[in-house]
Amino acid sequence: MSFRLRVFSLVLLVAVAASAATAWLTLRQLTGQLRESAAADRQSTTAITEELRAYGAGHGTWDGVAATVRTLAGQTGQRIRLGTDRQGQIADSDTLLGRDPRPGGTAPPLLVDPRPQLEFPPGWEAASMRKVTPRVIVSYASDVSYAACLTRLGQPVTVLRGKFGMPAFQGKAPGGTPCAETGSGTSRPADIAAAEACDATARAEVLACLRRVFTERTAAVAPQPLTVRLGAVDDAGQTLAAGPTALVAAGVTAAVLACALLLGRAVLRPVRALTAASRGLGEGDLGRRVPASGKDEIAELGRSFNRMAGSLQDSEERQRRLVGDIAHELRTPLANLRGYLEALRDGVLEADAELLDSLHEEVLLQQRIVDDLQDLALAEAGALTYHRRPLDARELVEACRTAHSARAAAAGVTLEAVGAGPGTVQLHGDPDRLRQALGNLVGNAVRHTAPGGGVRLELDERDERVRIAVRDTGSGIPAADLPHLFDRFWRADAARGRATGGSGLGLSIARQIVADHHGAVEVASEVGVGSVFTVVLPAPRGGTGSGVRDQHGALDP
Repeated sequence: MSFRLRVFSLVLLVAVAASAATAWLTLRQLTGQLRESAAADRQSTTAITEELRAYGAGHGTWDGVAATVRTLAGQTGQRIRLGTDRQGQIADSDTLLGRDPRPGGTAPPLLVDPRPQLEFPPGWEAASMRKVTPRVIVSYASDVSYAACLTRLGQPVTVLRGKFGMPAFQGKAPGGTPCAETGSGTSRPADIAAAEACDATARAEVLACLRRVFTERTAAVAPQPLTVRLGAVDDAGQTLAAGPTALVAAGVTAAVLACALLLGRAVLRPVRALTAASRGLGEGDLGRRVPASGKDEIAELGRSFNRMAGSLQDSEERQRRLVGDIAHELRTPLANLRGYLEALRDGVLEADAELLDSLHEEVLLQQRIVDDLQDLALAEAGALTYHRRPLDARELVEACRTAHSARAAAAGVTLEAVGAGPGTVQLHGDPDRLRQALGNLVGNAVRHTAPGGGVRLELDERDERVRIAVRDTGSGIPAADLPHLFDRFWRADAARGRATGGSGLGLSIARQIVADHHGAVEVASEVGVGSVFTVVLPAPRGGTGSGVRDQHGALDP
């Protein structure tokens, strides 16, 4: 898994866990506290209404209720406002507690009715109803109320003349059985028997009617129903407890810090190693490396650093080796030149034509080495000048064969060019530099081929590539030496001198020139059979206009 994906996954996991924990805690706490708040509100509401109802029933009036309102407001924390339909507002806890009255809440008002309800003992008798209920009401009102109830129930009512000119009412049950006889006197046995015969439905209806009548008749003397309004707009109400939330927040913070520490440790450890190694490189310790395991970006950075350090170390080694090789290549010929010049100055040798030619040849060799070094340095620095133009690869190969024919003939080596038919094989490049690169390969092949052998230049074009192969029948190159072929001043046979082994820079120069033309030099060799150096160059787009002749056909000059 990549480092970026690991960081994203870790942060996502922490965020999801923190959000889930916070949501769960908030939901659980809010649900529980809402239940507790609702229960507390119900309890406080019940306590307020019951206390006010007890006050009204016990005092018969709402006068002096302010002290009770003040006490209830302090106990419950509610704002309490009391009022009646006739008197309006009679008490406000804000005013009683010395506060400015606040706007009322949106909760509907509560109704507190302190009037008692008339209750009848079990087995009550309709005839004795006038002795229980009407004691606080005049006899006439009792008879009239009873008659009105019978009339509302659809029962027949008989009006008789009673004592003192007062009407007496007599009613009967639905089946015609007397239900009750009313009047100012006492109940009669016949009326009691008739009442006991009434069914339960009629009794219930009569009971409801009498209770309603009692309420209506006592309304003038009993305290009026009280309207109670609780709460205010700016009441804070109950809030969520901060302790559990703070605890969960601290836990999530600790988890994030722990993950951050682990992540920082995983990141900073290789970063510190890279810092120490880079500091060592800056101080000249090119052997410093960092551990690089895994497949993430940090591991890839470590491997890139190791490759860079290896390249720097190899470059340093090549530079040291180059300096040593240059010193070695120049020391011997310069020593020879110095010896000959001192001998000539001391008169030990005479300056004849043969000696002068030898000294001149030695100077030319050293000049060639210096020129090759300059060309290679410029090529590797990208400062070598190229004059590119379209050219024919056939002409390039033929010119190279012609230039080295004399040397090959002197060495007893056959040099030929084969592979391309009539027409042109187009290339785009610097013909002089390409001829120099190809000439280095041909000269190297001629030097490594024994007399009687042959060197052949083969031209081919396929897959939008132009291939020029230099094939020899020399001794071949061991596989272990192939990686070092293009190193500066490297020779397969350390015993070979400048006369037989060259300067050791030709292959390096050839490879660099071909690389600057976006090509490559391929090598294949077999000990005892020979070697093949192939220059592969890109062909210009649009075709070449030439066919490819049989491998054994000769180039037409």
